[in-house]
Amino acid sequence: MTNSAIECTGLVYRFGATLAVDDVEFTVTAGEVFGLLGPNGAGKTTTIRAITTLLPVPSGMVRVFGHDATREKMAVRRLLGYVPQQLSADAALTGRENVTLFARVYDVPRRERPPRVARALGAVGLDEAADRMVSTYSGGMVRRLELAQALVSSPRLLILDEPTIGLDPIGRTGVWERLNEVRTATGMTVMVTTHYMDEADQYCDRVALMHRGRIRALGTPERLKSRLDRADPAAEPSTLEDVFRHYAGSDLDDDHTGGEFRDVRATRRTASRLG
Repeated sequence: MTNSAIECTGLVYRFGATLAVDDVEFTVTAGEVFGLLGPNGAGKTTTIRAITTLLPVPSGMVRVFGHDATREKMAVRRLLGYVPQQLSADAALTGRENVTLFARVYDVPRRERPPRVARALGAVGLDEAADRMVSTYSGGMVRRLELAQALVSSPRLLILDEPTIGLDPIGRTGVWERLNEVRTATGMTVMVTTHYMDEADQYCDRVALMHRGRIRALGTPERLKSRLDRADPAAEPSTLEDVFRHYAGSDLDDDHTGGEFRDVRATRRTASRLG
């Protein structure tokens, strides 16, 4: 059995004349938390969509636990749980009804659905709120519900796209605490994109930083920070945000790539002030 959850080799993707992903290569080890970082427009979402089989792989190779994402799409999809950046919970349903709906989408056998739904809700701490309308949930509760939706199929690989964007510090911590509890219990592999460098630094085993469609840096947060420190020993100790700016800083002032990143940082500062 392969020890690699994801193998991405020579991935290239174009949208017309635009080269969105340019010869991307990386491997995600089974059981780790892997962060895919970079400014908006770097190619992260396109890469994720190729891994999840939502986009074809026109050039290169993507494997998920040894299965070819081009030739074995259904086998790959059965191994995945996916939490997109856009909200996917239906506010007109209860939490339990939302997770049950996803159990059907993931083709969980009918007899297994009630216990699986209950376990997924319990894993994210929504037992008591399960039969409330989602319209009454806080932002943090909605994101935990979406995590439950992805977990109901017992995925070996969970992919999270900006899972805590817009949440206050308490909500962000709550999502990660529940995620780590599930990981510890199941050994699940997690791939995450985030603009919150403190989250990537604290929770990711390794990170890859994408810039203009290519992987510019790859390693543990500590190793990447140390590499930057060695380049300028007289400076203050580096943060992961310093690493981010080192590889992609020139684009953070460009409206076409940096605007949403600045918006996220503004949201984070506002949330911190509000507590």
